[in-house]
Amino acid sequence: MEERIIMGRITAILQAAQQRAKELNLSYEGALYPDEAYEIQQSAPGAKLVDVRSRAELDWVGGLPGATAIEWATYPGMKPNPHFIDQLEQQVDKEALVIFFCRSGVRSHHAAAAATKAGYNDCYNMLEGFEGEMDDSKHRNAIGGWRAAGLPWEQS
Repeated sequence: MEERIIMGRITAILQAAQQRAKELNLSYEGALYPDEAYEIQQSAPGAKLVDVRSRAELDWVGGLPGATAIEWATYPGMKPNPHFIDQLEQQVDKEALVIFFCRSGVRSHHAAAAATKAGYNDCYNMLEGFEGEMDDSKHRNAIGGWRAAGLPWEQS
């Protein structure tokens, strides 16, 4: 009974994310908020979180336990990673439900679109990202994002 309730909740979350994608005219399956991404990560077998931030961001800011890290752009200079799709294919099954995230949701949007174009059919972007939007003081981690939601993360 409990498993059926959990699967119903996952289905509802994914349907809401898919509706957002339609409303935003996104080329990938859906857009999840951090709390939804966390619930999917915890409850959907085989779901993968893919962190597309730079290695420097992971080292300086922290990351999510169990996430796969594949840089969309490299630091310094934030040059595009020409091997992104190859690295994704080596680490994440094309049949998996994949949730991409970055600092604020912009790079992960591009990563989800690229992965979809490369044949991944179940791609989601995590809106708000790991750190969320900047506040009036130009600081992150207070408005939106994984960390502001109080979800589990770790400092390397």
